[in-house]
Amino acid sequence: MSSIRPKTRGFTLVELMFSMAIGSMVLILAATVLGSSGDGYERVGGSVASEREARALITRLASDLSSGRYHKDGVIVKSSAAWPVDRLGFLSLQPAAAQTEAGRIGDLCAVNYYVKDLQIGGTTVRCLMRGFRESGVTFNALRGESIAPLFAENVDLDEPVAFGVVSFEARPKSRDAGGKRGDWMSNNITGPESFEVKLVLARRELAGKLKLPGDWDLAGMSSARHKDLEIYAATLRFGNHAD
Repeated sequence: MSSIRPKTRGFTLVELMFSMAIGSMVLILAATVLGSSGDGYERVGGSVASEREARALITRLASDLSSGRYHKDGVIVKSSAAWPVDRLGFLSLQPAAAQTEAGRIGDLCAVNYYVKDLQIGGTTVRCLMRGFRESGVTFNALRGESIAPLFAENVDLDEPVAFGVVSFEARPKSRDAGGKRGDWMSNNITGPESFEVKLVLARRELAGKLKLPGDWDLAGMSSARHKDLEIYAATLRFGNHAD
């Protein structure tokens, strides 16, 4: 008596190719999802870093401006470029802790802000610089004919306070006789009441691609709502005015 053995059947070549095609599609889809998640994480991380830097800068600038004192030879330069890089220079009351023992003879100091391209690791990084002159130097300048040297660039004293700065805008404002806020005019001897500040930062992903000064200029002129640009704005009171 002979037993009947069941027939075994393997996969055909067509079935194998079909299975491999489906597997490849699944792998490609998984890789795409993971890649998108990674890009999203990078964007979120870049946004958090930019916001932290912007908040720190605006806090420092607000502190400097709130104790500011207007002087006719201060620097309020409104850039006329399509993508502004304004410049500020003003006198400001600073605590003893902000000065060195040797350089302090009072609390009236000089502060200036300006944009500068720095070479870091062979790459151009556009930064917002802060210059600080202690009270000893400031009073010596006030005794002379001009305080303009207080606001001149000094590579030994000035330090970057924000990196990846595409634009820095600081526009002085004041009120007219009717109480309406408008642009401050330089012939107004009382000085501005406040500054409307706008800071545009390049997120990490974009900043890494900007190697030359011209690259930063193009990034600024490309679009005010570029997906890799972070824009921060605030109205900061100037110290001469209580309101």
